[in-house]
Amino acid sequence: MKILFLPIDNRPVCYQLPKLIADMNEDIELILPPRKLLGGLHKQADVDGLFKWLSSVKKVDSAVLSLDTIAYGGLIPSRRSPETFEDIKNRIEKLKQILVKLNAKIFAFSSVMRISNNNINQEEKEYWNLYGEKIFKYSYELHKYGKTETDIPQEILSDYITTRKRNFEINKIYLEWQKQGLFDTLIFSKDDCAEFGFNVKEAQELEDMGGITKTGADEIPLTLLARSVDTGVNVCPFFLEPEYKNLISNYEDVSIEKSVLGQLELAGCDVSGMSSADVVLVINNFKDHQGEIVMKRPTEEFDKIWLPPDKNYAVADVRFANGADNAFIEQLFDKGLGRNFLGYSAWNTSANTLGSLICAVKVLISAKNAKKFQPSAFKRLQAVRFLDDWAYQANVRQQLTRPDVKELSSKMKIYEERVGAVLNSELTVTKYSFPWDRLFEVEIGIN
Repeated sequence: MKILFLPIDNRPVCYQLPKLIADMNEDIELILPPRKLLGGLHKQADVDGLFKWLSSVKKVDSAVLSLDTIAYGGLIPSRRSPETFEDIKNRIEKLKQILVKLNAKIFAFSSVMRISNNNINQEEKEYWNLYGEKIFKYSYELHKYGKTETDIPQEILSDYITTRKRNFEINKIYLEWQKQGLFDTLIFSKDDCAEFGFNVKEAQELEDMGGITKTGADEIPLTLLARSVDTGVNVCPFFLEPEYKNLISNYEDVSIEKSVLGQLELAGCDVSGMSSADVVLVINNFKDHQGEIVMKRPTEEFDKIWLPPDKNYAVADVRFANGADNAFIEQLFDKGLGRNFLGYSAWNTSANTLGSLICAVKVLISAKNAKKFQPSAFKRLQAVRFLDDWAYQANVRQQLTRPDVKELSSKMKIYEERVGAVLNSELTVTKYSFPWDRLFEVEIGIN
């Protein structure tokens, strides 16, 4: 099974993680572009190089595409790019010609431009450091009440609205292509959502025109990768706090229950009861509100006695955003993962965690069904997730003041030993790095 995969950018969760997942199934050949062609925090993708790469791919069964990568040079450039609508339109028309010739099933997604509720311009236009919160408020109130007042300079507001309109019109072109039959699946992603705003309004308009929208972003290529794997999987969602499954996670606009069901549906999984499930999806959900360690937003840690189910299970740890629930991990590790353990994730948002975990589970079950499973690749994937989501994000990250690989490597040693023991494997970490030179993400190489 040959799958072409065009990531959003060069981050580990976008480039490394799909490969780690696909490696569990020796029947999957994941065809990725050279990493140097992809965009980063401060650079756009080499779109001409990506066009050459796409044109060189002769025969695949399916393709999973981040359309923002070609249109704008990546997800972050989609918010920053000064190019005109005509510039972007001409570029994506060239992409369409390549996709028609490829003659494969196309699973694609494009983002609905987010509105970040802060004054941090690291991933936004320069003026966001002064007007980000005000733009968010303007967007929220205008959508909710139909009118609002603001002191945002007119030239800045005009630039922002022009950029939004450009991206929205490009998304409408993709929707026309969908109606023409180009895409097997087309998703419009909603990243960092609130209840109201330009992004919510645009998503509603796309839905009214027949489009499909999903809350999330970075995990959607993985969910589409899962969808491209033609294996039936019955999943039983099991909430550790079932009376609170109607609560909404940070950075999202739907309940955690709807997020779970939406991710399963998009991945091509069937929801079932416990007795008929191929896998139990254990969700360590939150009470009252989702916590976030790095933002110093506490929440009640897991405090029940929990035993893993007596059948295949995987754990989506979403009690905290951006990292694991330490109390839950202690129970999980103390009891042992057991022979039925199929995976763990606590990456960033709830949608990120769920989409990546469900993808890994579906690829794993497909591999086992076809007797193509690679146990060493499974352990490598789990080692990276535990070291990233638990060791780094929930613990070591709080001890660092700047991206320092030497200090990171030293502080991670004790966690490496614990994870190796839990996975019953001698781990050799080949590298740590901060690929975007910031503390938000870390890259971990495992031998």
